Amino acid sequence: MNKKIIKIIGFLVLAFSVNSCDDYLDITKEGEQSSENYFNSQQDYEDALIGVYDLLGTNYLNHIIGEIASDNSLAGGERPDDVTDWQQIDDMIHTPDNNALRNIWKWMYAGISRANYIIEFKDKVDFDRKTELLAENLFLRSYYYFELVKFFGDVPLFIDGRISVAKAQAIDRAPKAEVYAQIEADLTEAINGLTWNASQPGRATKGAALALLGKVYLYQEKYDEAANKFNQVIGKYQLESDFSTIFLNSNENNNESVFEIQYSIGVEGGNYGQLEYSEGNVAAGFMSPRFTGEKSNWAPYADGNTFSTPVQELVDQYDAADTRLNGTIFDMEAFVQANPNVTFDERNEYTGYYNFKYMVYDESNIADKRITHGNNYRVIRYADVLLMAAEANLLATTKKDNPQDLLDQVRDRAFGDTNHRVPANINNILQERRLELAGEGHRFFDLVRTGKAKEEIENNVDVTSKGTEVSKTFIIGKNEVFPIPRIEIELAGNRWCQNKGYATSTCSTN
Repeated sequence: MNKKIIKIIGFLVLAFSVNSCDDYLDITKEGEQSSENYFNSQQDYEDALIGVYDLLGTNYLNHIIGEIASDNSLAGGERPDDVTDWQQIDDMIHTPDNNALRNIWKWMYAGISRANYIIEFKDKVDFDRKTELLAENLFLRSYYYFELVKFFGDVPLFIDGRISVAKAQAIDRAPKAEVYAQIEADLTEAINGLTWNASQPGRATKGAALALLGKVYLYQEKYDEAANKFNQVIGKYQLESDFSTIFLNSNENNNESVFEIQYSIGVEGGNYGQLEYSEGNVAAGFMSPRFTGEKSNWAPYADGNTFSTPVQELVDQYDAADTRLNGTIFDMEAFVQANPNVTFDERNEYTGYYNFKYMVYDESNIADKRITHGNNYRVIRYADVLLMAAEANLLATTKKDNPQDLLDQVRDRAFGDTNHRVPANINNILQERRLELAGEGHRFFDLVRTGKAKEEIENNVDVTSKGTEVSKTFIIGKNEVFPIPRIEIELAGNRWCQNKGYATSTCSTN
């Protein structure tokens, strides 16, 4: 399928957060026009919606942190102090001053504020596609809020318009149950307005909204509700027959894709100081190996920044007959053995492995390929839905589908036969999630929501190629969520308490 990029141009909007100035948007369009009188045509709404989609591109950071915070990989990088914010998260010593966490906070709220801008003026103009457009907008707002809840727990809930400093200083953090309730309401409404087939790859669909709502229910242990939503998606998509092809640039938006973030190839848009403006998938470049010497020796790949190096313990989880191993892990030693002229730098926390799902290929990228790579991020795959559905149906009061059948579909594809099936119990399903989704940014949150984070993260000690033993400490009651950025608390007039374990004062949440 040819990828049609959702263009991130034409809508001039500030990347505001809760600490932005009250002048959210100044648009000049054939004369002076303010944010208050912008929506005058369907095209204005369409352009504004592209602005909401735009913030999906920053998900590269959520992706990377979801891996390095887990037991799947180490931070890596060039040096132990390379991107200190990520190194701290890897070691679970991050603080409220961690700038990576602040970026996630402000970028997700930027997306929410843009979505709220459309909602604020949703009744101004009528047009045929309005119901679907508003449904896409609600899906996106739900996605951004879900990311915030996953990372920070209780968060301020802004639903009635754009976000300003004044609003931030007048609102408390909402309990995550209240935020989840708003997400549920938004997605329920979105489902009613969306279609199964998107008019353009990358746009929200009914299937994407149902899958996301099922996932939201699963995170709250509402298994009956989750099973119900997932079962409406079952059969609407199909697994790719060959696992190794799923993450190729030539196979984006494939039959298994429920929702993908669209990245552009050969379009710059950003730099290392402003990665949020990059139109490429920054995560791919950051997670790829650092090759040296002649480029022709390491074709078809380009080189990267060596972050998020998979650990031996993860590699050892795969059966030799499991096709997902080679589709997930790039084995540098095996590559060099097959290509003796290849040279590379081991860099920090080198394990011999890299994330093959998001390798940088030597394509028609411009400037620095590490931040202009076009590989889409697969947010929700059908295999993910099948495994979530297996878990939800297994734990539901009333099963709506057979968990064994759902698990078997994923296992059968992985091994190419029916001889490697395992019983559909909770441990096997969760283990299958690790094997199927490694490198995709889900592992840390799966561990947290199932109460297995401390056990798995602390038990899986790894050794780098230099013999350095790497271990992590996970503190129950603290590390399930990340700290609210200190500067955001200060900008909100210090009315928000810090998450437990991160506070420097007596004000902290329970």
